[in-house]
Amino acid sequence: MSKKWALITGATVGIGDCFARHLASEGYNLVINARSKDKLEERAEFLRNNFKVEVVVLAADLATECEIVEKYLQSNEVEVLINNAGFGLNQSFLSSSIEDEERVLDVLVRAPMRLMHAVLPQMRKRDSGLVLNVSSTAAFIAGGHYSAAKSYVTVMSESLHTQMLPTNVKVTSLNPGFVHTEFHQRAGMKMGAIPDFMWLDGDFLVKKAWADALKGKAISIPGWQYKLLRLIIAIAPRPYVRKMGMSLRTKQR
Repeated sequence: MSKKWALITGATVGIGDCFARHLASEGYNLVINARSKDKLEERAEFLRNNFKVEVVVLAADLATECEIVEKYLQSNEVEVLINNAGFGLNQSFLSSSIEDEERVLDVLVRAPMRLMHAVLPQMRKRDSGLVLNVSSTAAFIAGGHYSAAKSYVTVMSESLHTQMLPTNVKVTSLNPGFVHTEFHQRAGMKMGAIPDFMWLDGDFLVKKAWADALKGKAISIPGWQYKLLRLIIAIAPRPYVRKMGMSLRTKQR
């Protein structure tokens, strides 16, 4: 029996790299996407050598070249789609450029929407497949453009999860908290104010998220601390939640 294929965006570092290694260990062949072809080739060689899987490289900036990945999904049978690519801005909405704000929407909202739209019809047709969208606990608060973008990802995932319930297609939103990756350093965010117990290990996060997705959960929130945080957010007065979100953004600058 031939191995099934999984496509991962933002696959060379952080959570995306953790997913690539985990799915390779589960026996999936991989299609990995990121902007840098050199980094993709490096990771592809590592995955081929260490997990004996096939790896296809798709170099594309999802802000401007999303159609490259979109067309691949439309033309090939992909069993798993991991929408992971993302980035953060170390500026408030009022001080950032409109170009940066549009790039946030292009990568965090437009790209996963288009890729899901490309792959889900064929998954439904063959009654098999899994889409896991990497969102954030920021989706539950009011922390500026990042929260707004991740809210779209979470709500769309929940909607599609419900729509696919009569089928064997699974859609899950992964809503992690702070994870030990390069994400915050690349965005120039200062994270010293975040206590150690709030940080999660990337491999733990991915293993738990994958297990939740296979169980058919609509939302995966790895870590007891973030399950508790979501409960607090759900019952707290919304004005308090809004202040908490903006306070967190201030601490990151």
